Amino acid sequence: KETVTAESGEVSYKHAKQTGGRGQFGHVVIELEPGEPKSGVTFENKITGGKIPKEFIPGIEDGVMEAARSGPMAGYPVVDVAVTLYDGSYHDVDSSEIAFKIAAIEAFKMAILKAKPALLEPIMVVDVITPENVMGQIIGDLNSRRGQIESNLQRGSSRVIRAYVPLAEMFGYATAIRSLSFDAVGADRRYRTRARGTCR
Repeated sequence: KETVTAESGEVSYKHAKQTGGRGQFGHVVIELEPGEPKSGVTFENKITGGKIPKEFIPGIEDGVMEAARSGPMAGYPVVDVAVTLYDGSYHDVDSSEIAFKIAAIEAFKMAILKAKPALLEPIMVVDVITPENVMGQIIGDLNSRRGQIESNLQRGSSRVIRAYVPLAEMFGYATAIRSLSFDAVGADRRYRTRARGTCR
């Protein structure tokens, strides 16, 4: 999935098209910022003074939600962002819900690029139970896998290391951890080091 790490600031987009007869006109001004974790995409309407008629607001929200289905970095869904609509304009004849939807889609695409987009990835919560004399090698290996050590506790003669590690770095870990402990303590204790993990 994709998200943002900063505020976009004011982003304005005007969709205006004239093809003979009735045209299309929709103008929105939005701001995008990081939302609460697991909040998905939230939309808030702060239009005042009738700058955009109420009947066009659902089209704008639909445009935001549609644009969020495909992020700019790799085409993954955008999550945990807050979008605020606070300005815009309309045309008495040419404005329509579809025109405002198109304007919202384009404004969202512009805003997310200004808000420092980032990729999210699955993270494993990994508990490694290991003899103390191979603890350094285990921690070093977890760090090399972009792991973040949360705790390192004593349990009897062993250590329990809890870390958060990207799932992409965990393939083949069972083999690697056996090799690390085998090299350090010899074949007689090869299987004393073990790990278990769950994905968040």
